[in-house]
Amino acid sequence: MAWIYLFIASFGEIFGVASINMYLKRNSWKWRLTVIVVFSLGFYFLALAMREIPLGTAYAIWTGLGATGAVIMGVMFFREPMSRLRLVFLTFIICGAVGLKIVA
Repeated sequence: MAWIYLFIASFGEIFGVASINMYLKRNSWKWRLTVIVVFSLGFYFLALAMREIPLGTAYAIWTGLGATGAVIMGVMFFREPMSRLRLVFLTFIICGAVGLKIVA
């Protein structure tokens, strides 16, 4: 169950970063509240996951999945560029997260 919590927590990271981007564009109290709520939920599920998953592993996977998801979201919804080199480094992040899951 801890790995499911960690996966849910990574969505908090992804949507939290996207919410920050929307807040910076719209500067409204609704987006500010969204940032707070989404990150809070992400931290809550990260805390639940860390009851069973070691700190270093949980944090590395959480940030790795969050960073990868944020880049993908940026490319898909915010028209950020995607280069081959960027794709290579995203692959490294994903391989690192998978590797940590395998050895944890």
